[in-house]
Amino acid sequence: MKRSRFSDEHIIDILKQHQAGLSATELCHKYGISDATFYTWRKRYGGIEVSEVKRLKALEEENARLKKLLAESMTDVSTLREQKTSDARFEETGRGLGH
Repeated sequence: MKRSRFSDEHIIDILKQHQAGLSATELCHKYGISDATFYTWRKRYGGIEVSEVKRLKALEEENARLKKLLAESMTDVSTLREQKTSDARFEETGRGLGH
């Protein structure tokens, strides 16, 4: 994912300037961003504070970590099931030969 030139704190500061009365066009020109970027930021960050953004980022990171752990766990379980069924087949074929 492409890294932004602006930190979350800086984005929120820009949006607060807009709330204080500066137009979106002025802000876009001042910071060298497109209108689409500005409105995307406003949709994503509108009405939240810096501390909330930090908490949101931490929750997103934790969620990604937990999803990774779940995927690894599911892979382990799947591997164990496959191993168990192949062992059971081996035992069945061994008995059928009169051993």
